[in-house]
Amino acid sequence: MHLQRIRVPDFRVLKDVDITFENDFVPRIFPLGSLNGGGKSTLLQLIFTLLHCSTDPKRQPFLQNLLDGFQLHEDSPKKTLAIIDILDNDRIVSFDFFGCKYSYIQEQLQLSDDPKKYYSLLTPQGFQILLKMNIYFDPKHLGGEDKFFDLIFSNFENKKNLYFQECFELYNLEKERNRFNQESKEFFVKIKKYLESQNLIFLMFLSDKNKKGGNDESILLCHIDSLNTAKITEVELFFKDISKKIFLAAPSTQVFLFLKQESRNLLFKSKSGTDKDYYSQLKDARSQLINLFTYDFLAVDLLIQAFEDARDRDFREAIETGEYGNHYQRLKNELNQMLFNKKINIDKDLNGVNFTLERNGETIELSPEDLSHGELKRLSIYMWLKHHNIEDAIVLMDEIEIAFHPDWQYQIISDLQEWAPNNQYILATHSYELCQALTPAHVKELEPKLIQQNPAN
Repeated sequence: MHLQRIRVPDFRVLKDVDITFENDFVPRIFPLGSLNGGGKSTLLQLIFTLLHCSTDPKRQPFLQNLLDGFQLHEDSPKKTLAIIDILDNDRIVSFDFFGCKYSYIQEQLQLSDDPKKYYSLLTPQGFQILLKMNIYFDPKHLGGEDKFFDLIFSNFENKKNLYFQECFELYNLEKERNRFNQESKEFFVKIKKYLESQNLIFLMFLSDKNKKGGNDESILLCHIDSLNTAKITEVELFFKDISKKIFLAAPSTQVFLFLKQESRNLLFKSKSGTDKDYYSQLKDARSQLINLFTYDFLAVDLLIQAFEDARDRDFREAIETGEYGNHYQRLKNELNQMLFNKKINIDKDLNGVNFTLERNGETIELSPEDLSHGELKRLSIYMWLKHHNIEDAIVLMDEIEIAFHPDWQYQIISDLQEWAPNNQYILATHSYELCQALTPAHVKELEPKLIQQNPAN
């Protein structure tokens, strides 16, 4: 999996962005530079949220948060948000995310001379049914399009069927049943066929906080191009597979735009008088965004889980072969090599970790503060990649160089190559040392250009 190209015409600070990441470059590691405020973090978060959250209803609120303020121009029914080209094996698949107004859909379908005729059906609930039609609708199983609607309206008591249950919860069909006449059925079928014929996927409604009352008029769609299939279900399955292959790592002090605005505001407010803070909100988000990792001092839970998994594999091998494996010891040796003259030890009850230092034949117990922030961060990144088996993935990393000595900033490139060489890495950075570990062609920049100061003559 390889992110080939990203285009963002106009989103927050990003203007006319068009960056290509060459798939034949070795290694597939691309530093992304700009001056402070140039939009590096915004770009990484936009890519991650679009690809990781779009297809999962539980994660779509994060996308809605990110797009707060993305508005269509009054004189234009359609506006491109981003175009992302993904190289998958030998094909390039283009994801074109755009917002549009109802009038755009009506114009494409030539629905009616009366633009308000179908507004009662073009509701968030109505489009959610369309979304589920795209996912679940199969004429072979439901007996054709007419049968689909008959099943919806004649099976209100069929609560055992998850699909119908979700439809009931999303749209109060029993109350609206009389309004759903034959013309309405034809309307939904027409939209469904149009979406399928154009390889379009409905994602969500775009909220407008400045709008008071009435129906939302803007929706977010994604056009997926260059897939050798005419089946929308296969297109969606490919999209879902992409969502599992995109990862974001960033400092926990980062302002994450996919959090709610009120959550982001907590970062700049005193903790006194409230039991909420920005980091608790971020922790909740991390439990849902499974491919998000923040650089904390030490991912203790990851370490403990990795040792537990290694122990369990050794035990399974003992049952199967009569001899214990060496997964546990191998993991410990790998981590000790990373720590140079220090060693890591797991508590006997697997409830924590501690460190020791060998000096002049003597074993010295170390306190947590005896390890540098850089050592703990490097260990955490290694464990994150290894424990989650992140391979053949697109890994976006923001400010990876923080807390690293310039030598380690340079070395992190070879570290990533060694730890997980099959991934593509895009590293938002301010580090010249990191950039110098690669060819100049690897380095990508956002305007205004990253300018190195020349020493005074």
